[in-house]
This record gives sequence, structure tokens and C-alpha cells, in this order.
Amino acid sequence: MTAQEMETRVRRLEDRLEIAGIQARYTIFIDDHDLARVAPLFARNGRFRSADGVMDAIGREAICAQYKERFKALRFGFHTTQDHVIDLDDADPDRAVGIVSSHAEVVRNGRAMVVGMRYYDEYVREGGAWRIADRNLHFFYYVPVDEYAAALSTRERQRAYGDRRPAELPETRQTYAAAD
Repeated sequence: MTAQEMETRVRRLEDRLEIAGIQARYTIFIDDHDLARVAPLFARNGRFRSADGVMDAIGREAICAQYKERFKALRFGFHTTQDHVIDLDDADPDRAVGIVSSHAEVVRNGRAMVVGMRYYDEYVREGGAWRIADRNLHFFYYVPVDEYAAALSTRERQRAYGDRRPAELPETRQTYAAAD
């Protein structure tokens, strides 16, 4: 292996670790409602949206404003990340895509809820640091704790808004940008 090949491999490992660190920080900062620390995790013109269309904000200020509105209903929240797939772009060393599997326990409008979700991400190196360029949130379920067992056997597993809506996953699958 040449020195240049070794340097490239090390850089790619460092890139993957930095991108994984974005998700770790995001989870902690969101649970802490620390939007001043969430904002720089996104690119200046980054986007955060949900597949159900409820959320869609572009730019750090708009993303934080969107979260401020959500925090009016969401008090306590505890998010965990299970798996994080990161694929670096071979053609552009400043771009990557990823999928994050996640779980949350939240209190929404005074009601305890459990959430199974997946983020479909695009990352970009901006200002020398990796950031989220686009985050698209899809739900497996978002249900009150007391409805959890019964809800899992139905398609209407998205119940965060006081009604019953079809969950996006696994019935509809977001196309993953990298090769499977």
C-alpha cells in the first residue's frame, strides 16, 4: 500500500467517525433542547423534513424555529441511535449519505409515547467540518405507550397528532442513495 493510499484510507475513517459524531451530538442536544448546539450540525442551507410533510425547514434558523414549535408539545424526550450506515461519495470527498435507525421515548402534549424512526441523511463538508445537508425523517411508529402493542399490528402506527395515520416504514421504503 502506498503512502497516498494509506492517507486516503485514514481520511475516510476519520470522515466516518466525524459523521457518526454528528448523530451522537444531535441526539444529546435534541434531548437537552439545546438548539444553539443543534444548529451548527446542519449545513448553512441544510434541510430537516419529515416524510409525512409535517416538518420541512431549510436553513439553520428555520430548523431551530421548527424545533421551538415542536418543543411546545414535546417536553421530555430520550432518543437513542441503534445503527448508522455511512457511505462516502467516491466521486466527491466532501459528500456522503447515511441512514440512522433510532428510537425515542417522549412526552407529547402530556402523553407518554414511543417512536421508531429512521433518518435518511445527506452530509456535506462545509467550512472544514461535516454537517447534515438534508435529513428526511420516516416513522416505523409513533404511538402512545398504552396503544403500543395493538398499534404494531396495523399500518396506522403514526398517532402523534391525535389521529391515526399510516406509518412510512417498512411499507414504503425511502430509496437509499448509495448502493445497497
